Formats: sequence, C-alpha cells, structure tokens
Amino acid sequence: MATNLPYHWRHHPNPVPPLSMKPASLTLDTGQGPDVLRPVGALVTGGLGEAERAFAAHRVAGSEVTLDLSRLGRVDTGGALLLLRVQDRLEQEGARVTVTGASDEVRHLIDTVRAALPKEAGEEARPGGLADWLQDVGRATAAAGSSAVSLINFLGLTIHRLGRCLIDPRRLRPAALVSQMQEVGLNAVPIVVMMSFLIGVVLSFQGAQQLRQFGAEIFVVDLIAISILRELGILLTAIIVAGRSGSAFTASIGSMKVREEIDAMRTLGLDPVEVLVVPRVLALILMLPALGFIANVSGLFGGMVTSWLDLGVSPGMFLTRLKEGTDIWHLGVGMIKAPVFALIIGVVACWRATLVKGSSESVGQQTTASVVQSIFLVIAVDALFSIFFTEVGV
Repeated sequence: MATNLPYHWRHHPNPVPPLSMKPASLTLDTGQGPDVLRPVGALVTGGLGEAERAFAAHRVAGSEVTLDLSRLGRVDTGGALLLLRVQDRLEQEGARVTVTGASDEVRHLIDTVRAALPKEAGEEARPGGLADWLQDVGRATAAAGSSAVSLINFLGLTIHRLGRCLIDPRRLRPAALVSQMQEVGLNAVPIVVMMSFLIGVVLSFQGAQQLRQFGAEIFVVDLIAISILRELGILLTAIIVAGRSGSAFTASIGSMKVREEIDAMRTLGLDPVEVLVVPRVLALILMLPALGFIANVSGLFGGMVTSWLDLGVSPGMFLTRLKEGTDIWHLGVGMIKAPVFALIIGVVACWRATLVKGSSESVGQQTTASVVQSIFLVIAVDALFSIFFTEVGV
C-alpha cells in the first residue's frame, strides 16, 4: 500500500496515509437520536468492494437515518454511485434518509451522478449465435417438460378428488356445483347460439356457391350436417367456453391465491382441490355436452334458413335430407368429445391458477396462458379424435 502513496509519504520513516487516502470504513451510531451512518476515508472505485460489504452488513432499525459525509475523503463517480444505492436501499426499507456533512465538491458529484442515472432500467441485449439459440431451445424444452409433468400431476390429483366425491357424494358441495353450472352453462347459451347460427349461415352460403356449379345444391345439407355435428359444433363451443369460463376459473382462483385465501382453507383443514376445482370441472363435464347439442341445433337451423333463402330448399326438404343422409354417429362423435374437452379446459384453467405467484400481473399472465393452452390442447385432442374415428370407420 505504501508504494501507492505520494513521494513524501513513501519516504517517511513511519508512513501513515492521510484520511483522504484510506479506504472507506463505516461506523454506525445508534444513540437516542436517529441512526447515523458515517463512512470514513476515501470512497473510490478501487476500494468499493470492501466499502460495499461494510454498508451491506449494517441494518438500521430506526425510521430516520442520517448519512454523515463529514469524514469522507476523496470520492469518485463509483463512490458517489455507491452512496446513492445505499440511500435508495434504506428508503426502500422504509427509512427516511438525510445526507449531512458533505462538501460542495462531493455534493456536486453526487448530484451529477444522480442526474446521469437512467430513469428506467434497460433491457439486456439478447446474445446471438448458434450456441445461444441452442441454449434457448434447451431451456424452452426443459420448461415445457416440467410444465407437462406438473399438468399431468394436477390432472391425476383432480381425477382422484373427483372420483372420491362421486364415490362419497356427501363430499360434493351442491350449492357450488349448481352455481358453476349456471355460470358455465346457462349464462353461455346466448353466445353459443349466436356463434353456431352464424357458422351455419356461413357454411350454407359458401357451400352453396361451390355446389351450384355442379347442380348439387341439395348436398349442402350433408355438408352442413356433417361439419357441424362431427366437428364445428362442439369444437367452437369448447373454444368459446375455454375463453369465457376457463379464463374466469384461472382469474378467480388465482385472485384467491394472491389474497392467501387458499392458505386459509388449508389452515381450516379444507382441501382446495375438492372445494374449488372439483365443482368447476364437474360443472364443465355436465354442461359442455348440453352446450354442444344446443350449438348443433342452432347451427343446423342457421344452415336451414340460408338454404331456404338462397337455394330454395324448403325446411321440410332440408329435414328430410338431414334424416336420410346423416347417420346418428355423426352426432355421437361430437358428444363423445365433449366431456374430454371439458376435462381439459377445467384442469388447465385450475392448474394455471395454482401457478400464480402473488401479484395481479401474474394473474393476468396465467389467465392468458390458460386460454391459449386450453384452446391448443382442445384442437390437438380433436385432431387425435378425428384420426381415431377415421381409423375405426366411424
């Protein structure tokens, strides 16, 4: 250390560095008045490590803190930045900080550094290159695998609790079940009817434009019936329910987690899955087939109206052709899918709610993820159903 001193200090018989050359030390006074933080010595970039550890090691208990800079020696921009960070940390911990004893030079330097600080935290630039891309792919794959395992575990837990409630009906909460059935089913009828009616209108009109070229307008009835009964009726209904009811499930349960109501349930000896998840999932399983049937009827009605107005196919002829050209299995295929779609929507929505971290922003993020993931899984499972029924000849 002596080799870094000025010439007249290096050649002194007992060289003792002046106050301005000593690395900063820290003293803490906790008397009757406010706590006093008094750094002593030079606060420069070369010695910030020790000074920062000294500041971090002290915790003040009072609501008022005095940062006394009267014994502070030389200060550079790094030292001024450290003082500002210490002041910000104390203020975030709830203390009111007063800076005293600073010389005009030190105060000017601190003000200059404060003015140069960015107003908002910048985002670190993403690295480029093949290695970084592979690293991102690996992380995304690991996260997807972890999410899949978590979802499967929650699915198993939900099925277990649902089966236990069905074996012992006394565990069911009829009031919660009926309330969820009304919210999921009855209140969703208007939007489902409107959507299905318009889909039937679009299918009939577009199909008629193509079939008229071949003089086969009557076959538009088969097109509408098979499309709506097998696929579009229940699929679009499931998508609407995922966006409407699934998002509501995630938001409501996620908000309860933010308010620590779920922890309170566990404290009272209640099972949150049995109290919150089972009624919602069971309501979806019971009501989605009904909504799907309503969507089928509404879609066929829309197609019949458009066929009558655009093609001159009377309602009687439409119903006759519907009976002759449509097998009952077309309706059965759609109804078989309904409970599976309901289980997917309910489980994904409630599972996403359990991932809320404790803020309203997290609730919004998980709600969005719930809707997106539910719709994706419903479409993926519908594709698997289509392949399966085609292979078995249904």
